[in-house]
Amino acid sequence: MRALGTAHGSAPVMFGQPAPPGELLPWDWAERRLVAAVNYWIATAGPAGRPHCRPVWGVWLPDGFWFSTGSVTARNLSVNAEITVHLESGQEVVIVEGTAREVRDQPSLHAMCEAYGPKYDYPVAPTPERTVADSSGTGVPAYLVTPSAVFGWDADMTSPTKWTFGR
Repeated sequence: MRALGTAHGSAPVMFGQPAPPGELLPWDWAERRLVAAVNYWIATAGPAGRPHCRPVWGVWLPDGFWFSTGSVTARNLSVNAEITVHLESGQEVVIVEGTAREVRDQPSLHAMCEAYGPKYDYPVAPTPERTVADSSGTGVPAYLVTPSAVFGWDADMTSPTKWTFGR
C-alpha cells in the first residue's frame, strides 16, 4: 500500500474564477469525513459518455478510496478509469476526482477487506480469483481510487479548498 503523500491545499476555481483568498481547510478536515462516511456516491461514464451515479460502501485508506462492485460501474471503469467520489453532505462537502483501477493482488485486497468488514459489520474476503466476496461467495472486483484532486468546503461554501498530493 503506497500512501498518497503530502496534501497541498490551495484555493480552487469556483463558478469559473478563482475562489477569493481566505482560510483554507486543513487536509485532516477532509480525511476525517472520508474515513467516517458510510455511504459514498460514485460517478462514472460509459463508453458513449452516458453518466452513471450510484451509492456504494467503501473505505478510505492511506492510498485512497477502496470499493467493490460488479455493476455497470465495473463495465464503465473497464473503458474509462475516470471517477468522482462524493460524500452525502451538501453542507460539509468532500469530492474526490481521480482514477480507479481494479486491484487484484492478495495483500492489497486483504488490507481493504480488513478495513471494510468491521466498518459495515459485513465480512468480505479476497478470493482465489483475485476479487472480494461476502459470505455468499460471489466475487466482485475491488477498485482503488487514486485522487488527482480533492475538493472541500464547509457550511455555506466557506473555506473552499482544493488538495493535491505530492510524494
